[in-house]
Amino acid sequence: MIFAFLHSVSFTHAADGNGKLVYVVPIEHEVEKGLESFLTRATKEAENEGADHIIFEIDTPGGRVDAASQIAELLQNLEISTTSYIVNQALSAGSYIALNTDSIFMKPQATMGASGVINQNGTAADKKAQSAWLSAMKSAAESKGRDPLYAAAMADSSIDLPDYGAPKGEFLTLEPSSALDIGYSQGTVDNREELLQALGLSKATVVEIEPTLSEEIARFLTNPVVVPILLSIASLGLIVELFSPGFGVPGIMGLLSLVLFFYGHIVAGLAGFEAIFLLILGIILIIAEFFVPGGIVGLLGIGSILGSLFLSGQDIGHMAMSVSIALIIAIAAAVILFKMMGMDKGFFRHVILKDTTSTELGYVSSTNRLELIGLEGKTVTPLRPSGAALFDEERIDVVSEGSFIPEDKFVKIVKVEGVRVVVREL
Repeated sequence: MIFAFLHSVSFTHAADGNGKLVYVVPIEHEVEKGLESFLTRATKEAENEGADHIIFEIDTPGGRVDAASQIAELLQNLEISTTSYIVNQALSAGSYIALNTDSIFMKPQATMGASGVINQNGTAADKKAQSAWLSAMKSAAESKGRDPLYAAAMADSSIDLPDYGAPKGEFLTLEPSSALDIGYSQGTVDNREELLQALGLSKATVVEIEPTLSEEIARFLTNPVVVPILLSIASLGLIVELFSPGFGVPGIMGLLSLVLFFYGHIVAGLAGFEAIFLLILGIILIIAEFFVPGGIVGLLGIGSILGSLFLSGQDIGHMAMSVSIALIIAIAAAVILFKMMGMDKGFFRHVILKDTTSTELGYVSSTNRLELIGLEGKTVTPLRPSGAALFDEERIDVVSEGSFIPEDKFVKIVKVEGVRVVVREL
């Protein structure tokens, strides 16, 4: 009897979560590589600390499919029990992440679903991408014992589910009641305390994990909208600096934008030391181009910098678009500045020769002395066929028409071509 009493007390403590450790991790804003990096750190810390449960508080409109796929793999490999608590919305990639957790709870106003694959230009993805995403959604639901039909309806608008507000032609979006009805949600709770009570963890120790400042900055800097802006500012700043005297604000802005780009991608785990090596190598090669003729070194430097950008990007297509935008802006700025300021200011004034061999600067150009034609004089040296002759007391270097003329012979100037004065014997 005493044993039964002790057993019941032990069971009650276990049910309340006494002595257990729960980690609460937010999944907010867009799903991208920066979020993946944060979740990797958070789940690793939870595992190292021996956490018994991880609650992901989700409020996201979705995001990148590749990042969501990596996050899903991370969740599937966890040996710790996981719960998604949808506090507002888990749409698109957010719903896919939620489906990869062991249980799902929702706030009364929360929604999940609407998971069609959309390209960055707002159009539907190609059939291959849609098919792969549909399979991933169904597999995620099946892996946690959920009916894959509804996961498929979230990603495939051709599935007809009018009873759940998704007739043919619309993606399925679940409200708390419908999610509970089909077994996708295990309950509707107003706050975290109610959620912990529903999970039997009301007395558990709760540890909240928040992104660090560097992770927040990295998530912002790796946003698909921010990346082309950073590269455009970098290219524009450096182009303007070439036409400006000294090194000022445009150059600082350009370099700072480039530094921020690589900083964000390094913290997010997208850029490694190989990308930094290529960047530094490219800068060195471009500087060396000013001392090594040929242009090959400069082209290699530009290629090295572009290679570092593509190595740092999370998507080659998006990076190609971002680089193209930056190049277009740089070319347009260069053309405008060239027309407005020319090449006699800024950096170009050090590499472009502007001196002229004018008389004012001490240079004497050869003159065509046509007034000498017809003058008669006497040779002072033999002409074989060149030599010298005296004309009106002026000694002039002359050449004969080809024949030999001895010294002290009378000659006449018959032609002047620059410095070449041609004489004929009289």
